Amino acid sequence: MNNKDDKSVTQKNADSRRKFIKNAAAIGAGVWIVPRHVLGGKGYIAPSDKLRVASVGAGGKGQSDIAMFAKSGEADIAFLCDVDTRRAATSVKNFPKAKFYKDWRVLFDKELNNFDAVSVSTPDHNHAIIALGAMQRGKHVYVQKPLTHDIHEARVLTAAAKKYKVVTQMGNQGGSNDGTRLLSEWYDAGLIGDVHTVYVWTDRPVWPQGIPWPSANADVPKELDWDLWLGTAPQANYVDKLVPFNWRGWWDYGTGALGDMGCHLMEAAFRTLNLKYATEVQASVGSVYVDEFKRGYFPKSCPPSSHVTLKFPKTDKTKGDIEVHWMDGGIQPTRPEELGANEPFGDGGNGTLFIGTKGKMLADTYSENARLLPLSRNEEVKKMHIPQKYARVPGGANGHYKQWVEAAKAGYGKKEVSSPFETAGPLTEALLMANLAIRGFDVKRIEGDKTSFPGRYVKLLWDNDNMRITNFDEVNAFVKRDYREGWRLGM
Repeated sequence: MNNKDDKSVTQKNADSRRKFIKNAAAIGAGVWIVPRHVLGGKGYIAPSDKLRVASVGAGGKGQSDIAMFAKSGEADIAFLCDVDTRRAATSVKNFPKAKFYKDWRVLFDKELNNFDAVSVSTPDHNHAIIALGAMQRGKHVYVQKPLTHDIHEARVLTAAAKKYKVVTQMGNQGGSNDGTRLLSEWYDAGLIGDVHTVYVWTDRPVWPQGIPWPSANADVPKELDWDLWLGTAPQANYVDKLVPFNWRGWWDYGTGALGDMGCHLMEAAFRTLNLKYATEVQASVGSVYVDEFKRGYFPKSCPPSSHVTLKFPKTDKTKGDIEVHWMDGGIQPTRPEELGANEPFGDGGNGTLFIGTKGKMLADTYSENARLLPLSRNEEVKKMHIPQKYARVPGGANGHYKQWVEAAKAGYGKKEVSSPFETAGPLTEALLMANLAIRGFDVKRIEGDKTSFPGRYVKLLWDNDNMRITNFDEVNAFVKRDYREGWRLGM
């Protein structure tokens, strides 16, 4: 051994003695300091610690999400991030110790070791890029519904949840409500026979849809970073009232009424019948008044109303294929005969109706107020004492946030969550498949002097393995959209 090696060994021995003395002193003082990563590996959070949350999106829904995480008593709002300081102002005031950023990429790079989890509450078009960036950095993620803007993104996040072994939750309170589990228990007990058809409806949109893109540009508010807000979306000039809410009605940013309410309302059907991926979809949509001789559609904007029919293959809980009907814009299915003339159909604006071979079940938003039809059957069920088969989430829909916080603190695979990406992904894909049929209405073909709309009134056939429609190629452009230059999934 040469002198250089002798010095190296001597230095290592000295380092070992210093470390031993330091640890011995700690033991003598009754303290044993162990790093987080030693305790539980990647993604582990010491049980005595609070979950350190970085919230991307601090205004609007983000503001209420942040408040609910903090209310759990087990989370520390460590960082706030928002492209609009006006929208973030209340959260900044409520959490003065949280450091503020405008750009989530800068936050992730600079503070990587100072937070454990990320909450994403931005417009739909930026959900996936932020969520995947967090997961790739070993952070647990909570993402508002819908999980993603397009099907490809949903498939990527579903796979990433397993790959990176982080705790994931989509903001879908319908997944944590007691009613969702009660419907499943009634169905498993055979109270309505075999379900073959489900109707889901909403009174959304409550924002402008079916309109042309505004011709007049507006000044960008000084508090808003418009380029960051656009993110993955195509370059566009700022228009008045797009932010903070009306973006939902534009395809470049939102996913319409399906994206807003579909996850909440369709969750019960997915859970009760164990649905996965649809095989076909068809739609009809409402047009808008242009002038006294013309009604029209505007391709940039979601339509004012739609009726979509999705077909799902037989599952281990059904005897055959299942049809799921989605209706929005105030359209509702025909009232079932078993429902009294003045009895509420859903909660008025929203509802879910299961039709089985021996009966029917009805529920409101988030699957609240689950009931059998006719309503007189509910008294009979009470006497049957059907056992509780599925554990309830403490706090029901309101417990959705704390459930994720506690699971993230425990570490991947240790505690159950209601809407992990493994289940939220396929649910989101179904909604986005419905949007493929809706968007197909506006696909125009020009051949010579003839213009046609071949996507209207057809049934789209889905190849799930290859993520593509096999009989109308134009809509496949919406399965995986092109990001604006400078942005990519996995940044």
